[in-house]
Amino acid sequence: MSVPTPYYDDGKGIVIYLGDCRDILPHLPKVDLVLTDPPYGIERFKKGFGTTRFKGHGAEKNGIEWDVKPMAEQLAIILQCAPLSVIWGANNFDLPTSEYFLVWDKQQTVPNFASAELAYTNIKIPAKVFRYSIHQHNQDSSHEHPTQKPIELMKWCLEFVPEAQSILDPYCGSGTTLRAAKDLGRQCIGIEISEAYCEIAARRLAQEVLPL
Repeated sequence: MSVPTPYYDDGKGIVIYLGDCRDILPHLPKVDLVLTDPPYGIERFKKGFGTTRFKGHGAEKNGIEWDVKPMAEQLAIILQCAPLSVIWGANNFDLPTSEYFLVWDKQQTVPNFASAELAYTNIKIPAKVFRYSIHQHNQDSSHEHPTQKPIELMKWCLEFVPEAQSILDPYCGSGTTLRAAKDLGRQCIGIEISEAYCEIAARRLAQEVLPL
């Protein structure tokens, strides 16, 4: 079977494929690092979910169709794509045992909202914490996906593995992992099932590399 035609290719190692990662991954080469933020599974919110970051995305009445259930059955395959992995939302998945983890401290004290998010990793470093306000992130004009991570967070993850020159994000959404990789001069493959988000990611990637 032939490799699918990329939805976006900048000719310098930044590529997006439109489709289900289960269909596309078998055609792709192994990479140095998987850095991704999979759907966590929010079926409990199907009958209405009205927090600020999800408003305007249809979740108020219908939930979010691509996040009805976690993609746990796919993670075993994804972890085989690279020797190193960073998987955000680690507490939502049955992942291999690891003594290493990363934390995003959202600097949020609202009682009904999480103050932090956890990432599974097999990168052999002591536990690390990234402090970045969720309120500052939500005010970012490039915030176009309801579960979009800060680009600063993804760059922080990549800085722990300078040797990882090829990255994979099989749930790339609006392209934050790819944008971070591009800004740091790394190659990155993204896969996204929604064409609308592929278009947003392609637009973000078409911008000039941001200065370090």
